[in-house]
Amino acid sequence: MGLIGGIMGNASNVSAEDARKKLGSVILDTEDIDLAFKLVRDLIVFTDKRLIIVDKQGMTGKKTTYNSLPYKSISRFSVETSGHFDLDAELNIFISSAAEPAVSLQFTKDKHIETIQQALALAVLGK
Repeated sequence: MGLIGGIMGNASNVSAEDARKKLGSVILDTEDIDLAFKLVRDLIVFTDKRLIIVDKQGMTGKKTTYNSLPYKSISRFSVETSGHFDLDAELNIFISSAAEPAVSLQFTKDKHIETIQQALALAVLGK
């Protein structure tokens, strides 16, 4: 992914090995990484047990939030595709019966939102 692509919010694939290094002690030794994407500074990781979303915050990105969502707790998700005037695509993930999404991710005219949506459907609905 080039600098412009990263600034524009386009996701890019990350190898399982690189994702494991970036997650450090957050990921279990017994957990396998199925798919990983980088979205600007953030990271979206699908393991065989859960979805991990790494949210880098602040100017330096030193402050980090790790959202761990076991697939069994994800009740639904929605994908809003981009249009002519609204260039952002959005993925919302809901937990249990919550009215508001637990996680909301923004993409800019990005083909990877379809791949991420399919991986999420596969994980939540069962392989």
